[in-house]
Amino acid sequence: MNELDLARTHAATQANAQDGDLWRWFSLLMEERRIRWCQADGCWLVSVDHRHVATESTFDRAIREARRMRERGMSRRRAA
Repeated sequence: MNELDLARTHAATQANAQDGDLWRWFSLLMEERRIRWCQADGCWLVSVDHRHVATESTFDRAIREARRMRERGMSRRRAA
């Protein structure tokens, strides 16, 4: 295996781990009935804990953005 193949394998492993974390987060919120989503006017809207956190063109992007926004909001609260 050359360096490029090793780099690709490493990148794929990291991407799979990140996706796993994302969908575990989503599943937990779904079980707790804390996440809601809908499609309107060609966009996906996502709310967590009754707060709108993301609007994106695809469901995948919307969920990723929702998690990013929630994590950003949580770190702001801890800093305050």
